[in-house]
Amino acid sequence: MGSLWNLLYLLEPAPVSLIITAVGVTFGSAFRALNYGKEMERNRDFSEASITLDRSQALMIPVMSSLSLLLMFYLFTSVSQLLTVFTAIASVSSLFFCLSPYVAYLKSQFGLTDPYVSRCCSKSFTRTQGLLLFLCIGTVAAWLVTGHWILNNLLGISICIAFVSHVRLPNIKVCAMLLVCLFVYDIFWVFFSERFFGANVMVSVATQQASNPVHTVANSLSLPGLQMVTKKLELPVKIVFPRNLFGGVTPGGSTRDFMMLGLGDMAIPAMLLALILCFDHRKSRDTVNLLDMHSSKGHKYIWYALPGYAIGLVTALAAGVLTQSPQPALLYLVPSTLGPIVVISWIRRELAELWDGPLPSFNDKVHEIEV
Repeated sequence: MGSLWNLLYLLEPAPVSLIITAVGVTFGSAFRALNYGKEMERNRDFSEASITLDRSQALMIPVMSSLSLLLMFYLFTSVSQLLTVFTAIASVSSLFFCLSPYVAYLKSQFGLTDPYVSRCCSKSFTRTQGLLLFLCIGTVAAWLVTGHWILNNLLGISICIAFVSHVRLPNIKVCAMLLVCLFVYDIFWVFFSERFFGANVMVSVATQQASNPVHTVANSLSLPGLQMVTKKLELPVKIVFPRNLFGGVTPGGSTRDFMMLGLGDMAIPAMLLALILCFDHRKSRDTVNLLDMHSSKGHKYIWYALPGYAIGLVTALAAGVLTQSPQPALLYLVPSTLGPIVVISWIRRELAELWDGPLPSFNDKVHEIEV
């Protein structure tokens, strides 16, 4: 009975914020992926074409993820500064990708002129894009200096959205293969890795903090204000919330002060959501809009998968509270998202179309996506 009372912890600000953020990011990533496909088709711009995973590529993801996990487990201290640099570059690119549509929308609403300042490498670069790029670089620089958890989350969310927009699944068959393999992957590395490697590999990697190259350079050059630069950084491969949310924590503080959720626990389900959102879009003969997607017209599988994701996430957090041990989130998220889609599509006799069907075409001019 006492353990059940511990579940009241899920009503505190930190877990509630984590759940709301994860659900919002997962849905937002799927919706952005749908819009990005329409943008590429409409503009005939395939210079940044998305990658559609085939069966062999989907099967390789858990293998490569396992190798990367082991590399991080044994060599993290040696490569952490290099990883921070690569992560910073990826964060700038991802943040630019995520903010560009909103800047373009504001520009069109206010009728702002936006002259080109560069036309090199087959890419046109405007003044507004230049300013946005400086803003993104400044945001990443602020994260490198302060290591603040809000900036960490912002960059992690942008990486998640960019990944889901550029890496797609062709059908539920490949999606199911990927999810089942990652289901096993997550269970093994959380529950059984200690038997083989002497430590919980997943938890060890997830809770490690990277050395800050900015602090290293500033220290070697004896630059003023060194005390303002954090020595350690949480890499934006997860979202984190201070357990004492309103009290906050100091940058570079202990990982025990945070609740965390890996980007993979949002990005992988978001790939499923993106796939079924495309299916909903293709089947419906109405405009797909954030305000009217609840309409009874059309099929809207998204409204089975999204609540399933929320339920799975709450279940994972509850299991962690009851057992007082880390839980593999995909153990709960895979059945709660994939299961309803398979069952409902079987009832509607659309499972075959989802299972083997081609990637939904973005060339259908009848549908129009409104952000």
